[in-house]
Amino acid sequence: MTRTKYHLLSHRGRFRWERRHSGILVASGIAYNGITATALNGLLDREFRAASQITSWFVGLITSTGFTKLDDANDTMASHAGWTELTAYSEANRVQWSPDAAANQFLCNGAAMEFTITTLSTVKGMFVTSSNTKGGTTGTLWATALLADPQTMPVGEILKLFYELEAKSG
Repeated sequence: MTRTKYHLLSHRGRFRWERRHSGILVASGIAYNGITATALNGLLDREFRAASQITSWFVGLITSTGFTKLDDANDTMASHAGWTELTAYSEANRVQWSPDAAANQFLCNGAAMEFTITTLSTVKGMFVTSSNTKGGTTGTLWATALLADPQTMPVGEILKLFYELEAKSG
């Protein structure tokens, strides 16, 4: 009997981040994300059932205020009881993720997404959503990522982010 080898499609993403104060690097790291069940179902529907494409994605920040947990696959923008969005940054909206063309099953934004902090804040993580509305509860929540160490950021400090998404079979 011949066995068939199956290839599973897997997605993984990560944020590369750096904190800058007056242009000087203060801290940096990588935060790996979990992708929500709703986002993965949407991906399959768009690729294999001709569902409408989501053409714009945005990044928001997660604060440590009220934080209890992260990475619940069932989280949505309307319901994510374990975390709260940080909106204390000067950009009017969540920052758009604009990846370069895919190459080698990999997407990443070429230019850093920047958040300029307006109030002493602690950043606990990041998320990707289809809505640009700061503090909004609509849109598709693609993924959430938790920082290994929360970052307490003073007024004027800049958080620079690169979001990298990889698709592999194996």
